[in-house]
Amino acid sequence: MQTVAGLRPPPADPSCRPRVTLTLLRLVVTLNLLAVAAQPVLAGLFLSGDADAIAVHGTVGLVVVTSGLGVLVATVGYVTVGRGAWQVLPVAAALVLLEGVQLGLGFARDLRAHVPLGVAVVVLVVLLTRWVWSSGARRPRAPR
Repeated sequence: MQTVAGLRPPPADPSCRPRVTLTLLRLVVTLNLLAVAAQPVLAGLFLSGDADAIAVHGTVGLVVVTSGLGVLVATVGYVTVGRGAWQVLPVAAALVLLEGVQLGLGFARDLRAHVPLGVAVVVLVVLLTRWVWSSGARRPRAPR
């Protein structure tokens, strides 16, 4: 690409981009999204009469929390090693906290809080997934 002055902009230094850490973050966030997206389906199966679906719902809830912890670990790597955007770190921490509370509420059968919090978790994970797959996630932080 030529600029007005006829000079090319310097190529981006690939070593300063959060490539590996972003790839890892994308994988664990996508896994978390898949597990979270299965939860309303499993709950709906249970409510429509499939009694076995509640056991699977509980097991997948454990997968949600475990993969949420993976999201937090991958986010720490993305922010520190990969020099990615630091703003994603509090989002990942909030996600792990909300998913843990969600799991506890589900096992306690407190549906008055479990269902609305589940909706919030789904929305948060969808937004996080959208962001990690965006071009903005590829940009490294500016050096100090």
